[in-house]
This record gives sequence, C-alpha cells and structure tokens, in this order.
Amino acid sequence: MVLLCMLAASLNGQSPHGSDFAIDCAACHTSESWEISSEFWTIEDDPVFTKTVVPRFNHQTTDFPLEGSHETTNCKACHATLVFSDASTNCISCHDDMHSQSVGDDCARCHNAVSWLVDEIPELHEENGFPLLTPHDNLSCVDCHISETNLRFDRLGTDCVNCHLDDYYNTQDPNHQAVGFSTACAECHPPLIDSWNTDQIVHSFFPLRGGHEIQDCQQCHFTDNFSDASPECVSCHQEDYDNTNNPNHQALGFSTDCNACHTIDPDWQPARFTLHDDAYFPIYSGEHEGEWDNCIDCHTNPSDFTQFSCTDCHEHNDQADLADDHNGVAGYIYESNACFACHPTGSEDGFNHNNTNFPLLGAHTSVSCQECHADGFEGTPTDCFACHETNYNNTNNPNHTASGFPTDCEQCHSQDSWTPATFNHDDLYFPIYSGEHNNEWNQCTDCHITPNDYSMFSCIDCHEHNNSSELADDHDDVSGYTYQSSACYSCHPDGKE
Repeated sequence: MVLLCMLAASLNGQSPHGSDFAIDCAACHTSESWEISSEFWTIEDDPVFTKTVVPRFNHQTTDFPLEGSHETTNCKACHATLVFSDASTNCISCHDDMHSQSVGDDCARCHNAVSWLVDEIPELHEENGFPLLTPHDNLSCVDCHISETNLRFDRLGTDCVNCHLDDYYNTQDPNHQAVGFSTACAECHPPLIDSWNTDQIVHSFFPLRGGHEIQDCQQCHFTDNFSDASPECVSCHQEDYDNTNNPNHQALGFSTDCNACHTIDPDWQPARFTLHDDAYFPIYSGEHEGEWDNCIDCHTNPSDFTQFSCTDCHEHNDQADLADDHNGVAGYIYESNACFACHPTGSEDGFNHNNTNFPLLGAHTSVSCQECHADGFEGTPTDCFACHETNYNNTNNPNHTASGFPTDCEQCHSQDSWTPATFNHDDLYFPIYSGEHNNEWNQCTDCHITPNDYSMFSCIDCHEHNNSSELADDHDDVSGYTYQSSACYSCHPDGKE
C-alpha cells in the first residue's frame, strides 16, 4: 500500500501539463491508453464516465468554449506544448494576421468560429462611420481597399474625394480642377445615386425644376467659370424681357425682376403681378377677383400702363345710369380716374373725402377731383396756396403779390367763395368791420390809395375830412396838429372822434 502511494506521488510530479494542472488524469485518459478517445470529446451538458464516477473534462467550462471549427480541431493545433495554460485565448495567437494589422488583431470583430467568411460587412461599415448605401452597397471590398494582397483593408476616410480624387481630376465636362470646384463631391452629387450624370446633380442653391429642369449646363453657364453665373433671372432672360410684346415690358418700364410676376414654370405662365393689390388696386382679391383675363382689359393703352379704364367694363359703360347712381355726389364726373379716386379698393361703398384731414366744404364740393389731384391722390397738399397759387398771382384788386399779402388764403377768404373777403384788420391794425368805419368803405383802395404799398393809407380823402380848413378849425385847440393821415391815426387809432 505504501509502495502504491509513493508511485502515485512520483507520477503526479512527472505530469507534462505543468505543476498547476490539478485535474484527475482519468478525466481525459483511460487505463488502456494515454490516447484520448474521441467519444470523450462529445460535448454534453453533464458528461460522466460510464465506467467510473470521475467527471470528464469539459472545455466549455474554461475561458475558451469550443465552438464551430474549434470543436474538431486537434488539441495540439492550439496547445503546442502540453502545458495547457500557455495557450492564449486571443485569436491572433493561433491565426496569422492576413490583413497586415490594417483592421486590428481582434478577429472576432469580423469573423466567427464557424467560418472565415464575413456576412456582416454592411453592419461593420456602419459601425466605422461609412454605411454602405447605394451605390457602395454592391461593391467588392477590393474596389475600394486596393492592396497588393487584396487582404489589407487600410482606412480610407469617409470623404468622397478619398476614393474619387482621380474622378475629380479627370472630369472635363466641366473641368472641375480648372473651374475650381469643391472637392466635397456631395455638394453637387447625391451620395445615394449610382451615377455622376448631370441630371442627378444637387443644384439646391438654384433649384433646377420647372422651366429650369435642363441637362445642358452651358445654357446658363456661358463660360468655364461656373461661379460667375448670376442667380438674377434677367442675367439669362434679358432677351425674353426685350422681345415680350404682350405687354411690352421694355416700353412700359417693367421691372427686370422676373419673380415679381412669373414663377419658374415653363413658358412664363401663369403670370401674376401680386403686388398690384397692395401697390395699386386689388385685382387678385376683392370685387375684381376673377373679373378680368388680360392686363389690357383695364389698361387699354398697351404703351402706357399708368392709364386705365373703369368705364369700359360691367354696367358702367352707360353714362346716364352712372349719373343717376351718383346723383348727389359732389364733384362727380364720368371719368376712370374719378372712379378710382372714390373707389380705390373697387368697393361699391366708395371714398368719403370728409373722413380725411381735408373735408370738402363750400366751393370745394363741386370741384372735379382732378383739379386738385392732377398728380395722383397720394401726398396731395392741403394748404390753399398749393392749388390757388395762380389765383394769388393774378389778383389785382388788390395786387396780392406786389403788396406782399400772406399766402394763407384762409386769413381773408372762406371756402364758399373768394368774395366777400375778410381780413382781421380790426385787431391787427384799425377797426373797419366795426366801430365808426363799419360799412363806410367798399374797397381796400378807398383808404389804401397806393395799391402796391398797403403800409400807406389816407384818412383825409374821405367824408368831410377832405377840407383842410374845416379840419384846422376843428383842431384849433390841439397842440401840434398837422393835416396828415398819419397824424389822424396817431390821435384816433380806433377811428373814434
């Protein structure tokens, strides 16, 4: 018995698997042979010897479970020595790096234990920041990762130009390098399109749609310098502008901003000058919406669009009917400009001048609109002189200009008529509308005998005052008396005796 124990101890010390290997030999070997029967390597959930109670060794309980091809691999392929702890769990310790360290040493990132084939290349590419979308989804790895072995996959970068620099340099229509195009291919070429064709170019800075849906770059880019093309419509369409006759854009002085009326639909149609509603007259809204077809329906003079006709449309072409409709309307005349003056929005309600800061009173109620609004209705001044300068200049009784009268007509005149004319003579100078001189004169020249100088006046030409002897007798007790009008005024400033 002692001999057997000593023999067992001696054999244990001679284990080829290393001093730290503490597994019972019977877990792998049998008493018939050191060779390990293949039946012992059948992986079971609870493997047990059929002839003994010693549990069999199970590789699945280690840090490296046997899966796929590793299940049938000879132990020595991984365990080059019988010291099993010397074997590493890293793939690279057994497998040569065929990729020359271009993808790292973690084989399990791409491969599995069943096969070296890689089925998840799209997912791997997405993890690396470059999803393989159209047109890259049907390419072979070596189409992009070019090497002498076709197995080295150096990182290429995610910018298009990393692979397509040759395409950039070799393109001649247009010559990208000569023109100075950006090397950011995606600015012009959609990354999800499988062609470089011009019909798939990203032109978002100037959308190629509608009438601009063209394939020939030269139609807009007249030079090799593609950056000098202007986005202004007229830079390409000046000839269209010049040759248009319905209406004649050039003769009428239309804006060269085509967008003001046109969309980019083909043939310039439909044309809508939407600013017309706010700037001039509502034709796309209100009463006139849908009531016209062409500009010349209202602008009957094709050479002058400042002219328009209201009286040629609807029931308004009957002057008698219109006169009846406007019975009692001050200043009514059968004229399109008058229509616009009272109906600036096309509404039947019309315009009420009395709601403005210049109510129509007196003689102004029967005046034609055009007499005051000859230059349009906006900005018409409200001071009298703006309309009545000619009246002021031509008046001779008295001569307003020579006498230096103020141009504020309302100081003397009312809105009813130029006569009678009243002036605040009583408070400013001398009472002539009250007191002793009320109704004792007819014209200014009765007292102001020098028409061009109203600072001069005469007292001694009126009534009994034209007799100097009688006046001398009346003033024989007045010290310093003289027979002069200015002396009369100095003693009688209010006209009293």
